[in-house]
Amino acid sequence: MTDAGPGGALPSSMDPKAVPLKTVPLKVAVVVKGYPRLSETFIAQELLALQQRGIDLAIWSLRHPTDSRRHALHERIAAPVHYLPEYLRDEPARVLRALGRLILRHPAGLARATLTWLRDLGRDRTANRGRRFGQALVLAAELPADVPFVYAHFLHTPASVGRYAAAIRGIGWGFSAHAKDIWTTPEWEKREKLADARFGVTCTAVGAAHLRGLAADASRIDLVYHGLDLSRFPAPPDRTDAAQRDGSTPDRAVEILSVGRLVEKKGYDRLLDALATLPDGLHWRLVHIGSGDLKQALRAQAERLGLSDRITWRGAQDQAAVIEALRRADLFVLTSVVAGDGDRDGLPNVLMEAASQRLAILSTAVSAIPEFIADGTHGLLTDGSPSAIAAGLERLAGDPALRLRLGEAAHDRLRAEFGMTAGIDRLVRRLEEAAA
Repeated sequence: MTDAGPGGALPSSMDPKAVPLKTVPLKVAVVVKGYPRLSETFIAQELLALQQRGIDLAIWSLRHPTDSRRHALHERIAAPVHYLPEYLRDEPARVLRALGRLILRHPAGLARATLTWLRDLGRDRTANRGRRFGQALVLAAELPADVPFVYAHFLHTPASVGRYAAAIRGIGWGFSAHAKDIWTTPEWEKREKLADARFGVTCTAVGAAHLRGLAADASRIDLVYHGLDLSRFPAPPDRTDAAQRDGSTPDRAVEILSVGRLVEKKGYDRLLDALATLPDGLHWRLVHIGSGDLKQALRAQAERLGLSDRITWRGAQDQAAVIEALRRADLFVLTSVVAGDGDRDGLPNVLMEAASQRLAILSTAVSAIPEFIADGTHGLLTDGSPSAIAAGLERLAGDPALRLRLGEAAHDRLRAEFGMTAGIDRLVRRLEEAAA
């Protein structure tokens, strides 16, 4: 970008007729919790789209990957990945070198950021708060001099690291907020981050409204749905054969699919309770894809309820396997709830992935799910109680024509209103304006 002189005129030495202008790619440091992650395809999808728009990205990850697999999507992302010290005790020399470099090169910024961190620490006396600042020291010290902006995915820990590092270096930062990070971050911390950030985007209308209500300048917050890059998905299958599967006999058993982490906010304990109450004469099987902390507890629950021989637990899978399962299933279920600590889903991408394959959806009226699915039009929504889930499952299993109608409507809505392009356009504009 070329700076204009007084009145907007270019200096004579910078006359565009005399000197050809070169377009320099915008460089952005992207701070994430962990990379790559199978459960965060929405981040990988966005990074690839930004790369395709010519933005020069570098990924700074707070944690090393824990998944044994990765999506093919990750292989297309060319951005270098830098891993910050996951625990400061693991790389003390690196942290001390960073501190020494910053004392010499950025003393004023280091002092400002330290005061901010000490205020935060006074209200959140946790080891995690100390680790965030140590990671920020390393990020600020190792960030190349020509990077003008830090962009953090998630408003909690990654945004803290990005905020402290940007303050040290005297550059701008922004964030993308999603679900848990919005609803479990203390209000004081959200207000202060919103005041500091050049912009923030979030993927649900309910999340955007909440953040705008806390921001001194609501115009800094944008609603940017993740959307779906439909070019990565095959055309939906012909589901007319599924009309034969109504659960009336074993050879017409209905295949129910769910994809999600085995954590409290996904409500899988309620789904299992619901499945246990379905009529004996209804033939079904459940396929689950995903892993999580509740894996053993949920399998034990299924055993107690006598469901084990009707459930296939596939664990974490790459996206190719997920798409194949979506194409084979008869209906998709995701029973999201609000967890005890306030954690909840935003708008799960997997619902849009199910719609991409014209798969009928049963979900819950939680958070932003109704922003995509209108009950009775694009799918069925329940209140999350086992009885309501069971009623929805029984209705969809026994009515193939309803499944076809709902799947078609969800697919049409996805293509018309939840594509990825518009959101990426808005995000690119925000990044370019904030870094200018």
